[in-house]
Amino acid sequence: MLVIAVIILILYLFLIGNFAFAIDKVSEFKLQDIPAKTKFSVVIPFRNEAENLPTLFKSISKLNYQTSLFEIILVNDDSEDLSEAIVTKFISTSALDITLIENERQSNSPKKDAISSAIKISKYDWIITTDADCVLPKYWLDSFDSYIQQNDAKMVVGPVTYHQVNGFLKHFQLLDFLSLTGSTIAGFGIEKPFLCNGANLGYKRSFFSDINGFEGNDTIASGDDIFLMEKALKADKNSVKYLKSKHAVVQTIPQPNFKSLLSQRIRWANKTSNYDNGFAKLVGLLVLLANSVIVVGFVLMALGLFQLKIFAYLLVLKLLIDFLLIYKTSVFFNKENALKYYLPSSLLYPFFSVYVAVIGSFSTYKWKNRRFKK
Repeated sequence: MLVIAVIILILYLFLIGNFAFAIDKVSEFKLQDIPAKTKFSVVIPFRNEAENLPTLFKSISKLNYQTSLFEIILVNDDSEDLSEAIVTKFISTSALDITLIENERQSNSPKKDAISSAIKISKYDWIITTDADCVLPKYWLDSFDSYIQQNDAKMVVGPVTYHQVNGFLKHFQLLDFLSLTGSTIAGFGIEKPFLCNGANLGYKRSFFSDINGFEGNDTIASGDDIFLMEKALKADKNSVKYLKSKHAVVQTIPQPNFKSLLSQRIRWANKTSNYDNGFAKLVGLLVLLANSVIVVGFVLMALGLFQLKIFAYLLVLKLLIDFLLIYKTSVFFNKENALKYYLPSSLLYPFFSVYVAVIGSFSTYKWKNRRFKK
């Protein structure tokens, strides 16, 4: 047991250590003051987002980008609240080019169907997706445009973080999210991209068509982002880029309670077994094994079958390397204040992650008042 645990943690230390230093290999992009050229179709699916849409629309109204160069396509995914009425009112009072359409369901994935429905009617070749519970930065589209003009890209992955964070549960989520975002950036730093987030993702419509969109994974409810990126990497790896810019950071909100957090993480975990990226599977497995070492070690120690001193060494090693990755990510996102929650969060996280992995491997999950199978 001890030998296996040590080997797993050494491999984990090597992986996360590489990630921590690889973050710096992705240069921070400085927004250039150049004439805007790129035309964007911004796609936003929504379902039961009446509470969040006003905040999203406020941020859309503040976008700095030339209004003639972008359109907004809002896709109603069978909302049961006042979302559609809120959207209709916003359209009537806004001078922006905004279209509201209904989702055309064709698969087991409502969100993929919604994005596909929007792309069918989009006017422009660059598609950018985000979510209805997000806040968009003022220079969001300017950053994408400037980056696209200076780089040969067909897909651009943008940064995402949480806002409206208060209390332990939400800081727990923020720290977890920072580790995922840090790993996302690091993947590009070591030239092995394996994560992205549909809340801030851009790609050419022609490229989407070339790789047949979501075909091949539309039976999987989630994964409109990662599975699409996997196909993009196979088709043209060098054209998939990461936009590391503070001006491009999209903010979303953490889950309000533990029940919804659990559903979200189970939904995320359900994607892992369907990854087509060998490196992504390896990372997921190693992270799960490292957390399992802590959980099993704690149980054995409690039963008197494992020495406290050895368990403490293993735990401290993991805590230190995890802290390095999260710290470096928090600096980029200006979230250093969350680090005061690091110790209690990191002690709880192995148990939470192993529980999610076990439950998610055979259970269904509920999301947006819908029940999905694995």
